[in-house]
Amino acid sequence: MTLDRFVSERKPRWDELELLLERSPGRRGLDAAEVLRLGALYRATAADLAFARRRFSGERVVVDLERRVAEARLAVYGGRRRRRGGVVRFFVRDYWRIVAERPWALLAAALLVFVPALLAAAWALSDPAAATGIVPAEFRSATETPRPWTHFSPGEQSAFSAAVLTNNIKVTFLAFAGGITGGVLTTLSLLFNGLLLGVIAGLMIGAGNGTGFVDLVTAHGVLELSCIVVGGAAGLRLGWSIIAPGLLTRRESISREAQRAVLLVLGTAPWLVVAGIIEGFRAQLATAGLGVVIGVGVAVGGLYWALVLLLGSERGARLRAQVRADAGDGEARRSRLDDLGAGAA
Repeated sequence: MTLDRFVSERKPRWDELELLLERSPGRRGLDAAEVLRLGALYRATAADLAFARRRFSGERVVVDLERRVAEARLAVYGGRRRRRGGVVRFFVRDYWRIVAERPWALLAAALLVFVPALLAAAWALSDPAAATGIVPAEFRSATETPRPWTHFSPGEQSAFSAAVLTNNIKVTFLAFAGGITGGVLTTLSLLFNGLLLGVIAGLMIGAGNGTGFVDLVTAHGVLELSCIVVGGAAGLRLGWSIIAPGLLTRRESISREAQRAVLLVLGTAPWLVVAGIIEGFRAQLATAGLGVVIGVGVAVGGLYWALVLLLGSERGARLRAQVRADAGDGEARRSRLDDLGAGAA
């Protein structure tokens, strides 16, 4: 059986399954016949997933079926009890899974920020006069003076740090919202923020304020830059759903990825608040020494990515295990599910 034939023959029941799930999450509102139909469609789609994994490994249809089967499993077996504590479950588990499920988007967003930053820093060191021209006025106080960072007044330091924090929050949300332009605005915002970061770093280092730059960006900046990368990844994912919807219609693809992108932003927002709180205590951290500043920044940023790796990957492993269990244990169970699927169709 070819992939096109497989999709054309089986897709009607996949769509019917999704329609039932959208109409009544958790089976509430379905009559007895519809509940039975939901179970039959779930088993049939699980069988289709098992077949697709064997015959079409690596194709987009496998990813789509994994999502459908996972959602159907929650509806069939989860019941109302699983719907309680949804907010807690989102922040403890689901958010991290969504962050980790598209590593290519995270990598692309990180490259769009840090590659321009490195190039811009080298440019600012070699030609500070030209580089200064692109620095906004609120940042120039730290880039145009040879005074050490510790000689800046508390007001100057606070104003500069607040400007950086505000800029990073704006960039995070702009990168997310830019996905609706096919990712063009997302890409531009990430590139410009990386350029600005690199120019400020190069100018401060060139002015003898390299230690000040580390003091400025490390404590809260590691986490903020992580949030920018995640926001950028959300925008890129949304943009890609417009450009390459795959087996879905463009409207379905955009709707599905937009929901995930919004969840990414909602889950990332509290971490921006954490970064802001850390920034509020930056002066106290600075008095404890540069080592403490670096330690706090690395610890908080490391905690964030450790949660992505541990909770995101763990969730993915559990989900795959559940899908495999439903798909069947061995060829005998797969054959039985295929027969059930044929009957449901």
